Amino acid sequence: MGSPKIKAFLDTSAYLSLLLGDEWSKELKKEIKNWELLASSLLFLEAERNIVRLIRESVISEEVFDEALQRLKKDSEFFIVRDFSIDLCMTGSYPAGSTPRSLDLAHIRTAQWFRLNGGLDQFVSFDKTQVRAARELGLPIWSWA
Repeated sequence: MGSPKIKAFLDTSAYLSLLLGDEWSKELKKEIKNWELLASSLLFLEAERNIVRLIRESVISEEVFDEALQRLKKDSEFFIVRDFSIDLCMTGSYPAGSTPRSLDLAHIRTAQWFRLNGGLDQFVSFDKTQVRAARELGLPIWSWA
């Protein structure tokens, strides 16, 4: 029997990196094969919104847009997803010094929930501000550097 998979929470920046294959995704793709993927349901809303934004700003082609939307739906099957709900809104858990954006805090609180309810080995984000806030709350940060 193989070793247990690493439980890794992906935020939207990390997922979009994988989905669109930017420069950050190379290292992440090497690791992800050994991970059990965790996410907030907000990841899928944010990812879809960003894909639509990118096509409207002519950053991606129609083909990439269509492929990304199809893959988003397919990829959702590979995540253990926790809905963001009122109990996560009211935890009172807040970073000591950082003031994260609302959706960043939602991801962080969802990751904290996973840590307390079954485990979390890695919090994966390419957003430095979010990483700082997550670190302040004691989440185990995946280092891509």
